[in-house]
Amino acid sequence: MRERLEKLLATGRDSALLRFGLGNACLKTGDAESAAVHLAQATQQQPGYSAAWKLLGTALRKLERLEEAEAAWNTGLEVARQQGDLQSAREMMVFIKRLQPRGPV
Repeated sequence: MRERLEKLLATGRDSALLRFGLGNACLKTGDAESAAVHLAQATQQQPGYSAAWKLLGTALRKLERLEEAEAAWNTGLEVARQQGDLQSAREMMVFIKRLQPRGPV
């Protein structure tokens, strides 16, 4: 899957959807670094793509770039709310909450 998407990208068929698919494929193979690059490109090409923001945050979290992950999810949360994508908004709220340090027990 990843190879096929990379070939499409190499032919100049760049799009937010292609970058999202490629980022998702990279994450599935454990390549969070490449995933983050493709997903960041997807969000630049289509800033209203809430699923791309959500997956970008996931890739950044896997890279332990937690502040960047939180920023991606916060942007995605705002985008999802504007578009009425309540499921994605809920998921990103949970992801953000999980990043918050817990107080003393």
